[in-house]
Order: sequence, then C-alpha cells, then structure tokens
Amino acid sequence: MKLSMLDQSPIISGHSAADAIAATLDLAQAAENLGYQRYWLAEHHGLLSLADPCPEILLARIGSLTKTIRIGTGGILLPYYAPFKVAEQFRMLEALFPGRIDLGIGRAPGGDMKTARAVSGWTTGGQYDGAERFAQQVAELIALLDGALPPDHPYAEIALQPDVPTAPQIWVLGSSDYGGALAAQLGLRFAFAHFINPLGGQPVAQAYRENFAPAPHAATSRGAVTPVPHQAIAVFAICADSEAEAECYAQAVDVRRLQMAYGLNAPVPSMADAQARIAHLSDRDRAVIERERPRAIIGTADMVADRIAELAELFGADEVVVLTVAPDYGVRLKSAELLARNLASLT
Repeated sequence: MKLSMLDQSPIISGHSAADAIAATLDLAQAAENLGYQRYWLAEHHGLLSLADPCPEILLARIGSLTKTIRIGTGGILLPYYAPFKVAEQFRMLEALFPGRIDLGIGRAPGGDMKTARAVSGWTTGGQYDGAERFAQQVAELIALLDGALPPDHPYAEIALQPDVPTAPQIWVLGSSDYGGALAAQLGLRFAFAHFINPLGGQPVAQAYRENFAPAPHAATSRGAVTPVPHQAIAVFAICADSEAEAECYAQAVDVRRLQMAYGLNAPVPSMADAQARIAHLSDRDRAVIERERPRAIIGTADMVADRIAELAELFGADEVVVLTVAPDYGVRLKSAELLARNLASLT
C-alpha cells in the first residue's frame, strides 16, 4: 500500500510558528527515510494553530532537503489565485525538482470569510467567490501546465515559463461528491478527505472510478492529467505504543475539535492544556466530542494500520495520505514511524 503524508504545520501551545515550520522540515526528511510516497503541505490563513499560508514557498525548501519523495500541496486554494500564476509557480518547482511535484488543489477558503476577503484582495474590492469559477480555473490550469491551451485562448501566445518537458501531477482534493465528479470529468487524480467527512465517502469514490473520462490530450500530456482513475483517501491518524497512551492523545484531539467547533482561534493544545480542559467538560462538549470522534483514527499501531487498510479496501484507494496533528511534535514523528512499519507489514 502506498503511504503518504499531509502536513498542516500545526503550532502546538507553547511553541512558535517558526517551531512548527522547523518541525515540518524535520518530518518531511523523516517521511522520505521511512519510505512515504508523497509529502503534501496544506494552505491555511489567519489561524493561530497552523503556520503555513504559502505551501508553494515551503515546498522549495523541502525539495532541497529531500532527494526522492514526491512533494506537493494538499492543497493550493485555487479560487484565491490566477491559474496562470499558479502554473508559473509549479512549473518552477517542477524545473527545480523534476518528476517530484504534486499540485493538489481545493476550493475551500482555508479560514474564516473575513480572512478570505483579505487574502482575495479586499482593499481592491476583491471577493472570495468560492466554487463559482473553480471548474473553469482547474481546466485552464491543466491546459497551462500541459501546454494544451487552444489557439484561440486569450493567453495562448504568452510564453509560460519556465518551459519544462514535464508537469506536476494535478490532484483534486474534496470531501463531497463535487470534487470526485470534477476530477472524473477532467481526467485528474482525486483525494477524498475522510478526515473532514468520515461518512458517505465510499459512494463518492465509486462514482469517481465509474465516471472517470481521460482528458482529450491525455496521450500527449506532460503529466498533469492521468489516463486512468487514480484515487487516494486522506485520513487523520495517531499511533501509540499502548491503548492508554492512545487515549491520552485522543483527549488532546478532542479538545482541538472543541476549539474548532466553537470557533476558538488558538494553538493546538498541549497534553497539559488538554488534561485541564477535559476535567471540565459540559454535556454540550461531550456531544461535540462524540460527533467528531469518527474523523480520527487513534490507537495502537496495529489497530490504526488495520483500520486504515480496511478503509483503503472499502474505497478502492490506490494510496493513503495520513494527517497527524498531535499534542507534541515528538509524538507526531513517532506515530509516523509506527504507522510506516505496521502498514508495511500488511502489504
């Protein structure tokens, strides 16, 4: 089973954003040494818990510290940007690290709507229009990266640089049927975010495979599109040495979910923060925790590996992408090591 990693660069209570970025660099190098297939960075804005608003910049540093692992985004929030500029950025990354770049794209704002307006250019009247132009943007991005703009396109005569013979692999990221349907229609790879929506994903995955249609230029593509359906499932997971230890980490995740549910903009809780909060749960808090628990897979390494393998089989997934946000950077690194070892034993 191909195992990959998604990193949101979490800022744990008591640590700085610089600490979070340094931990991302360390984890990326560890992921390569552990045999992970891909290392993806997420884009978020205005959050005190997540340190990376510009994964395309951080990717350049990660590429210089690694040799073989594919690196990319999970994902670039395309509604914020002009497809031409994104194509330039990722052509540059492909030139620097040929054959290693993934361009995962999403349509969520990655923060609250006030922040979204700021990122979109509020001072010049910009508005975040969500998914209204998303499909058109994705289609244009494919054509730009593959050198397949039609002759009558307004930008057809503009030289897109750097001109390289290969293109990043484009992935559509989604947690609903919209993303899967768009990926199938355009001949793209698709990653379903189980960690956002743990219910109802299997029909989305099945529909993606059944309705997949290769892009008309797939035979001559530089690599942006795929000739056959290719799907990943993205899961939240933490591995521990014992069930008791896993339950401690689960409590920290529970408190993090409470923060998110109540709109509290705060760092990821440490174990001390989590234990203090768990001691004063209300009935409403417990109801939120119960509702959110299915989004995470937390347990001993063999328990987590077995559950991930079950989900991969249910989804018919070609790959699994793992997100781990833990109350300690060392816990996150150890979880990655345990999972890699235990999932390898299942293949």
